[in-house]
Amino acid sequence: MPAALPLYATLPFVAMLLAIAILPLAAPHWWEPNRNKLIVSAGLGLPVLVLYLGRQPTALVHMAGDYVSFVVLLGGLYAIAGGILLRGDLEATPAVNGTFLGAGALLASLIGTTGATMLLIRPLLQTNRERRHATHTVVFFIFLVGNVGGMLTPLGDPPLFLGYLAGVPFTWPLRLWPPWLTMVAGLLGVYLAWDWLLHRREAPAALRRDRARIEPLRVDGGLNALGLLGVVAAVALLSAPGREIAIVALAALSLRRTPATIRRANQFTAGPMVEVAVLFLGIFLTMIPALELLHQRGGEMGVRTPAQFFWATGVLSSFLDNAPTYLAFLALAQGLGLPAEVAGVPHAILAGISVGAVAMGANTYIGNAPNFMVKAIAEARGVRMPTFVGYMVYSGAVLLPLFALVTRLFF
Repeated sequence: MPAALPLYATLPFVAMLLAIAILPLAAPHWWEPNRNKLIVSAGLGLPVLVLYLGRQPTALVHMAGDYVSFVVLLGGLYAIAGGILLRGDLEATPAVNGTFLGAGALLASLIGTTGATMLLIRPLLQTNRERRHATHTVVFFIFLVGNVGGMLTPLGDPPLFLGYLAGVPFTWPLRLWPPWLTMVAGLLGVYLAWDWLLHRREAPAALRRDRARIEPLRVDGGLNALGLLGVVAAVALLSAPGREIAIVALAALSLRRTPATIRRANQFTAGPMVEVAVLFLGIFLTMIPALELLHQRGGEMGVRTPAQFFWATGVLSSFLDNAPTYLAFLALAQGLGLPAEVAGVPHAILAGISVGAVAMGANTYIGNAPNFMVKAIAEARGVRMPTFVGYMVYSGAVLLPLFALVTRLFF
């Protein structure tokens, strides 16, 4: 058994978070190329790599497997969804935007938050291209489609899938529908009021252009929907490495068979996926000591009630990857000697862990896989997205009161 880690072992992880938060503001031109992001990720990850080569090589192997699975799944969904083009242009009214967000929240539990995000973000951006105020729409899209929506099935979000593999019944997440519905309805209500106010502030000329450019929606590359279903089936039915091989094969087939005109119309490039891959390389490496300390000293946190598990899992899921954080708190709960109602823990405790991991992944850009990718795609389309800290101002103002309400009602 390796000796206990000192707290300073988490400094590379803290530095990684600070780099993501500060460098886009302090050195925007230097930070822009993905090559420089890779330099930061590799430089901060190297001390952890050296430490664990001598301390616990199996932790590196496990991290590498998780990282490969993460990138393959995300890349596969990105490639396949990038071959589906919704042509046309709807009028970007609050009702239309709200329909996009509500449909995405439902779809997220069926094909996963990443799949729903990649499928809908481009048509949403296209619909809003004439509007000057679009940033809030993308932020709420991250809240609803990239995170909260994926709460009802193990396919919806990686933490729930890991819970399924750890013994949680496949249909168990359906019992989370009350907090899911509360958060989806609350977020849609806030969004519709916000968008109504901003829609009234749009320039009349922009609104006229928006109405003049309306075209009925039609789908090109619709066969790629079968590819998305294939990815869902691979995740649900296969284990590594067969799962990853199947996803790569489906993505390769999509890239080969989809006409290039569709991808050009989607402004599909590898840049956003590369950005996510290089940044999360650093995050996955540097978070190893943080997760080990959580396993070693989590009991010192005094977490025992559903509300405490909801907030502890959620806060850490905001800055660590929410999937391993879910497993860490599930293991912590299993060791408390509480009634073993499901997967060795009480239903209420597992609900707190599950809702915290899924919903609070929306608190920062790095809390869940789709968040940074949506940011990158939106910026490539000319939407001015908030910085790392600026995004947290949005999430703090909108999500924290909602989470307080969920705590009061359900935990």
